[in-house]
Amino acid sequence: MSYQVLARKWRPRKFSEMAGQEHVLRALVNALDNDRLHHAYLFTGTRGVGKTSIARLFAKALNCEEGVSSVPCGICSACREIAEGRFVDLIEVDAASRTKVEDTRELLENVQYAPSHGRYKVYLIDEVHMLSSSSFNALLKTLEEPPPHVKFLLATTDPQKLPITVLSRCLQFNLKNLSPQRIVEHLNYVLTEEQISFDEPALWLLARSADGSMRDALSLTDQAIAFGSGNVNEGDVRTMLGTIDQQLVYQILIGLTQRNAADVIQAVQTLSEFSPDYASVLADLVSLLHRVALAQVLPNAIDNSLGDQQQVMQLAQLLTPEDVQLFYQIGLMGRKDLPYAPDLREGLEMVLLRMLAFRPADISPRNNEVPLAFSSQSSETPVAVETPVDNVTSAPASQETHEIEETHEIEEPHKIEDLPPWEELPPSVESIQPTQVQPEEHEPYSPKKLEAAEPSPAALGPLNPDQWVTLANELSLIGMTASICRNLSLEQADVGKLVFHYTREQGALMNETQQARIKEALEQFVGSSLDIEFIQAEQSRETPAQYSLRKKAERQAEAVVSMQKDPLVQRIIEEFSAELDIDSVRPID
Repeated sequence: MSYQVLARKWRPRKFSEMAGQEHVLRALVNALDNDRLHHAYLFTGTRGVGKTSIARLFAKALNCEEGVSSVPCGICSACREIAEGRFVDLIEVDAASRTKVEDTRELLENVQYAPSHGRYKVYLIDEVHMLSSSSFNALLKTLEEPPPHVKFLLATTDPQKLPITVLSRCLQFNLKNLSPQRIVEHLNYVLTEEQISFDEPALWLLARSADGSMRDALSLTDQAIAFGSGNVNEGDVRTMLGTIDQQLVYQILIGLTQRNAADVIQAVQTLSEFSPDYASVLADLVSLLHRVALAQVLPNAIDNSLGDQQQVMQLAQLLTPEDVQLFYQIGLMGRKDLPYAPDLREGLEMVLLRMLAFRPADISPRNNEVPLAFSSQSSETPVAVETPVDNVTSAPASQETHEIEETHEIEEPHKIEDLPPWEELPPSVESIQPTQVQPEEHEPYSPKKLEAAEPSPAALGPLNPDQWVTLANELSLIGMTASICRNLSLEQADVGKLVFHYTREQGALMNETQQARIKEALEQFVGSSLDIEFIQAEQSRETPAQYSLRKKAERQAEAVVSMQKDPLVQRIIEEFSAELDIDSVRPID
């Protein structure tokens, strides 16, 4: 027997063997089991996602000799003939080769006759968007009111080209592209059944190259088996596809993290040996930065859909969030400018060198040391003087005077004893009287001044494990720090000492900077210094984030019960045999 390609050999024989498309299968299975069948179905989606396979399975379910069911027997004559492509009442038409109106009329001449062997006569029209306008007009009337023994199954990759009159007469199902992870799982199963050795990284390369198409993935796998003499390994697949080693993209980002220009340029030199598409390399780098940024904020949101979960989590620990955002923005702008570079490799190298040349500015409000210079002759110690405008002489204001008036509003106040001698100040401010400088009245909160404070039990206030779940949202934290804080559990709250637990997944984000920010916010809330300890350990108490999710789920459950008990909803269900879509119910907050 001649060799049968994997794409045909592993075509699904029943709905349960379909890879993905659960949203379509659920509707079809329910329609078959409940005998709620429409006369025309339209399946849309890109190539190789299962449009024709689902249509054939649907035809098999309609004509199985055991009865209409979502689980055809697969052994009766109808099921076998449909699987082998020789069932007389399944008329498959390639609209790409029969576009003329005469072909459509000839096809519809036999619609009125009863099926010869099966229960239904099924017309499967593939690439239906290729029909001419006259063909669509000839099909409309029959498509709207076919005989009871006829079902139309239409498939297309471009539903936008179908007339709206055709779309309105069909139940439309949009098949989605398959994720790389789903394709890898199916390839793993197929190769295991075929008893062919393989490397998992090679499967990820094939899945990404398939671009969401299972048929393309199986065809590429066939090619990889032939290329590797019966084996599927990463090196052969990479050579066959002409793709670059994704590890080189990781090396580029690691070099950027370490500010090592030599490593970055060496990685680009290694890339050039594969003659890559440099625009795609930059796009891969930008996508990797997005996953790293997501891993820093929500570690649990990073899946292994690209086979790089471990590398992404490691990079999330090496890079600061500010660097990730800066690199991402430079990469986006570089993609826009890349076509204008004399050479694409030069353009990529300039984008990477631009990432090395700039660093995020430290504009954190926690940095209390903002340098200020009155003039080129001023002392090295920054000085800020807070004085009412009325106390300044009416002499013409010099440039230095304007600088003092503009900066004293944002500068940290200093103690009087820290000010330089008055003779060292610029002449324009000599008329300011030192007795009117009162920085103590506006002195901001400083953790250093709280070191000697000993909090009492009452000073802790709501800082206890029971109230921590609601208190966390009241702290003056924003961004990633606030997200980290909401995922901490307060395990111990003694006088002056708090012990927080965090999970292993948060370990990549729980650095000293984040701990210091959370500690500072808690001390500001309490008004005294605290001894706070952050431990990576099992959480025995509820975190604020878990509390919010639990409350949201409780409100959702109450809303569903309220809708189910609503008299009007119950009346609609009884009179119209309706069903309440629970997923659409939302609580009113």
